[in-house]
Amino acid sequence: MATHQALTATNFNFPGQTNYYKGKVRDVYTIEDELLIMIVSDRISAFDVVLPKGIPYKGQVLNQIAEKFLNATADIVPNWKISTPDPMVTIGHKCEAFPVEMIIRGYLTGSSWRTYKDGKREICGVRIPDGMKEHERFPQPIITPTTKAEQGLHDEDISKDEILATGLVTKEDYELLEKYTYQLFERGTQIANEKGLILVDTKYEFGKKDGKIYLIDEIHTPDSSRYFYLEGYEERQAKGKNQKQLSKEFVREWLMENGFQGKTGQTLPEITEEYALSVSERYIELYENIIGEKFIKADASEVAGRIEKIIRNFLAEQK
Repeated sequence: MATHQALTATNFNFPGQTNYYKGKVRDVYTIEDELLIMIVSDRISAFDVVLPKGIPYKGQVLNQIAEKFLNATADIVPNWKISTPDPMVTIGHKCEAFPVEMIIRGYLTGSSWRTYKDGKREICGVRIPDGMKEHERFPQPIITPTTKAEQGLHDEDISKDEILATGLVTKEDYELLEKYTYQLFERGTQIANEKGLILVDTKYEFGKKDGKIYLIDEIHTPDSSRYFYLEGYEERQAKGKNQKQLSKEFVREWLMENGFQGKTGQTLPEITEEYALSVSERYIELYENIIGEKFIKADASEVAGRIEKIIRNFLAEQK
């Protein structure tokens, strides 16, 4: 089978570059401490581990979903995006990120279900009713923040009270973050419903620039969010069946089936070319379902060269 090129690393040096940060999936270049260039690579992570093989078109899928949702929510909260000059690139404002991630959950699933199943009835200071089933809808969406960990460390659950008590975020700012989180989730839910999907849970990151709060990073992508199919949801719940999901949970499940959960001493299973392509197909399916449009594959023959040229042209035009 022919190898499909996936972009797993970049090593650019742009005019005016003042910083470079390699995240789990994104390579971020700072220009003159003012602009951020975010290149969404084809790397894939699960259980806080970057898997050794890239997934073709995954970066394009994530970047283009995020772009659509940033555009669709700009009336709720200003966001960092200035331009999307390439299918895998977003350029925007450099903001001072808040040290917490706002996770909002509409349903008891994933890690919240695992916590609940262990007998805990409180997550991040939020009380959860007794007698709930897996994948059941909460009476109201709940916000369960986490600390934004340094690279290589796990994000930790934290409550609103702890955030305010430790001064991680001021009361005034936190209340705005909460308000924006609920409004963004409501908008995301509405858009998902129109596409026959349920937005189950997601995370938002915010930052500040010149005293103003901005929504930063990706939003409503299958890496940061979980979706269920709306059709058949009630029937599956009634029968105690698993829900049909649109998220990267299928990658986590595959890893768990192969004995890997990111714990010390565990070995990553081999990711074959065939498996990588099957994941790529799932990501494209995610895109087409979430956006409701056909996915157009960008030319993948010389990805790094294409991206570098487009970014250099963009920066030259800014002068």
